[in-house]
Amino acid sequence: MNSSDRKQRIDLYAAAATVEEGRFRFGEGRAQNELTSWISLDKTRVDLAPGAETRVEATLDVPPPAPTGERYAVIWASTTSPRETSADVTQIHRVGVRVYLDVGLGGEPPSDFRIGELVPARDVRGVPSVAIRVDNTGERALDLAGAVSLSDGPADMRAGPFDVVQGTTLAPGEAGPVTVRFPRELPNGPWKIDVALQSGTVRRTATGEVTFPDPGRVGEPSPLLAPLRTRWGILGGSLVAGLLVAAGLFVVVRRPHHRRRRVATARPGPGDS
Repeated sequence: MNSSDRKQRIDLYAAAATVEEGRFRFGEGRAQNELTSWISLDKTRVDLAPGAETRVEATLDVPPPAPTGERYAVIWASTTSPRETSADVTQIHRVGVRVYLDVGLGGEPPSDFRIGELVPARDVRGVPSVAIRVDNTGERALDLAGAVSLSDGPADMRAGPFDVVQGTTLAPGEAGPVTVRFPRELPNGPWKIDVALQSGTVRRTATGEVTFPDPGRVGEPSPLLAPLRTRWGILGGSLVAGLLVAAGLFVVVRRPHHRRRRVATARPGPGDS
């Protein structure tokens, strides 16, 4: 949609992306990769009057010999500002939709993650934060979101929930931190901390204790425990797992023997721009 007050010429194209070091990273300009060669758009350029909008259809054509695995790209809508005669800089504005494509046999591969330890800190201005380790134990990339709450603090204080800083994306098998920042006036503690993280429909929770350090310092790592770590949680989880295994065997016996190819379609990521 053209939300400006003048006519806009918009270029549409697919460009390369990667997931590394806990981030979904866009390729430079119109950089290409294997996935972009499989993407075709029904429009590559549109002229929109002020307030006008249009739809663009993307088709992903995966060749039969493509090896299994997940691939990443972005479908961009890009426009260039009029060049000023007094400047040698050209401004390019673009917004995109992330593409996560998985190729393989069977249904969609599982997504899962594990919450690890946290590390508290205060920056030199006294703003407290925690970095929470997350391990991607599934077979799809994760875009992590969620919130943290504090309770049982000094004088029985409570605080939160506080949203995590978005932007953490983990490739399968990758581990990285999810960050939460708190108000500067928050006392050091100790606090009980409750963590709830999610990626898509997968949600995991954990709890622990945290004490923030003085300004300009990083505190000691402390463990976070999932609910299943309790005795009754382990017993209940074992019973559920046993029932699931039995049900799974029942289904497997009755499934027809055939092989099919899976292709996961594009999904938008949080904060794409």
